[in-house]
Amino acid sequence: MIERRRTLLTAAAALLAGCGGPRVDTRFPAISQGPRVDLLVIHYTVLDFADSLRVLTQQVVSSHYLVDVDPPTIYRLVPEERRANHAGVSAWAGRVLVNMSSIGIEIVNPGRIRTPTGEHYAPFPPAQIDAVITLVRDIVTRWGIPKDRVVGHADVAPGRKQDPGPMFPWKRLADAGLALWFDEALADELRPRFEAALPPLPWFRLRLAQLGYPVPGAPADELLDAPTRDVLVSFQMRFRPATYDGTPDAQTAAILAALTQP
Repeated sequence: MIERRRTLLTAAAALLAGCGGPRVDTRFPAISQGPRVDLLVIHYTVLDFADSLRVLTQQVVSSHYLVDVDPPTIYRLVPEERRANHAGVSAWAGRVLVNMSSIGIEIVNPGRIRTPTGEHYAPFPPAQIDAVITLVRDIVTRWGIPKDRVVGHADVAPGRKQDPGPMFPWKRLADAGLALWFDEALADELRPRFEAALPPLPWFRLRLAQLGYPVPGAPADELLDAPTRDVLVSFQMRFRPATYDGTPDAQTAAILAALTQP
C-alpha cells in the first residue's frame, strides 16, 4: 500500500511538473491595464529598399514593418508582440520609452533630395500610401489604437527627427479614419481672431501638450526657445506642410484651436 501510494504521488508530481509552471489564480483582474501596444509611429527610411532592409534587419535599429515602393510591398521584420528599436529617444502624451508600447512602420522614401531648384522632400507614390493605409487600418483595428495615437517620428522626437516629413499625406490617413485631422472650416473661421491678437507662447505650449507633443522647458516662459520651435516645426510639418518654420503664427494657432477646443 505504501509503495503504491508513493508511486501515485510520484506520478502526480510528474504530471504537475509537465504543466509548465505553477498554478495561477486569474479571478481578480486589475482595472488598471490595457493593451501592450497603444501607439503607431510612421517613419521614412532615407535609404533605398536594399539598404533599408539591411539596416533594419542587421543593425541595432529595427522596425516592425517596412513598406517598399516598386511594387508596393509590406514586409514584417519584427513580430508585433516584440519590441522594435525604431523610435529612439522619444515621448508622446507624457509617456517616454515609446519603443516599449508602439509599432513602427518604415516607408522606403529618400526624405530630402537635391533637385535643380534646391533641396526638397520626396513625395510618396499613391500606390505606396495605399499599402500603408491598408497596413495601418489592420494594425489599429486589431490593437484598438485611436487615431490621435497614430503619429510620425517627428511628433515623438521633435528636432531630432523629421520623418515622415511634410510630403507624407496625413490628410489621406485622416480621411480613411486612421489619423487625427482638424476641422478646416473651423480653423478658417478662427484665424481672423488670432490675426487680431496672437495668443502668448504658453498658450501654444499648453495646446501642443494637450495633443500629446513632448513640450520641453518652462510652460509659462514667454521666450521662443529652440526646443519649443522644434515642436512647432513638427506640428506644422504635419498639419500645415506648406510652411514649417516653427513660427507661432495665427494660422498655426487656428489649427491648434480647432484640434483642441471642446
